[in-house]
Amino acid sequence: MSDAQADRWVVLGKIGSTFGVQGWVRITSYTDPAENILDYDRWHLHRAGQWVAVEVEDGRMTAKGVLAKLAGIETPEEARLQVGIEIAVLRSELPPTAPGEYYWSDLEGLEALTSSGESLGRVDHFRSTPGGDLAVVKGAREHWIPFVKDRIVKVDLEAGHIVFDWGVDWLDD
Repeated sequence: MSDAQADRWVVLGKIGSTFGVQGWVRITSYTDPAENILDYDRWHLHRAGQWVAVEVEDGRMTAKGVLAKLAGIETPEEARLQVGIEIAVLRSELPPTAPGEYYWSDLEGLEALTSSGESLGRVDHFRSTPGGDLAVVKGAREHWIPFVKDRIVKVDLEAGHIVFDWGVDWLDD
């Protein structure tokens, strides 16, 4: 992984709502499983166009989801000001992946190619749906490609592309 890749922000979730009277917040976690966001003692919050470090004093998974208590947030009013703010860590802080496994954030922005080398566009983002995960590729048109082993031919981070078993003129089902 290059230094630039290691030093980029990876959004792990956002502050969803307030919880209780002591400044706790409910977290919308993008990690799998959701409580993995609590593995980090320090989060960076995107405030006023910049990333600001904040200590996670306490956190837990409950039937109502992931809850966290952040340093310096003591009242529901202070917590309410945090609602909607994104939570990130540096890419270098994430656990290493096994060979052949990737974080979605590592694949976003890669050029998406067909098996015959035609460009489909760039991987814009991923979506989790009840039917499975999708890679959303934006180019001349938008493709929603099932992100499954049968559709992924090759991932080449060094070359900056991912090859899909997909055609440029295929209709998304």
